[in-house]
Amino acid sequence: MRRVWRLPALFLLGGVIAAVVYARGGDPTTGVAFLVLFALLALVHSPLVFPKPLPAAEALRRAAADGSPVVYWRPGCTYCLRLRLRLGRDASRLHWVDIWRDPAGAAAVRAATGGDETVPTVVVADRPHINPDPAWVRRQLPPRT
Repeated sequence: MRRVWRLPALFLLGGVIAAVVYARGGDPTTGVAFLVLFALLALVHSPLVFPKPLPAAEALRRAAADGSPVVYWRPGCTYCLRLRLRLGRDASRLHWVDIWRDPAGAAAVRAATGGDETVPTVVVADRPHINPDPAWVRRQLPPRT
């Protein structure tokens, strides 16, 4: 659980340090700018940007019921972030599994990728797709009802 917050915490700490250094050097405006920038980086790399993660078994059950893809991801992954941001509001229509929180999800990714934890791994109709194009993922979504 703590591992998912390590990178955001480091970004925030870096921002605070930069802000203090610039403020003590007589340039508080630049310090505040760095603090804001690093806080935004911390937010973007945090689990807060992603929809609420599900356990792998629950995500697969829901995917079987509604036909939506399952996305295996982890915080701090730039490719996962790119997928999430490019999907926009459609991201909430997918089932997200955080492999750092769910050992079964990590095992599913390792099985799909030949032993490593390459994410995002998107499962559509029981077929894994490693780091697919966000436009392709959007096309895999079932029509809205």
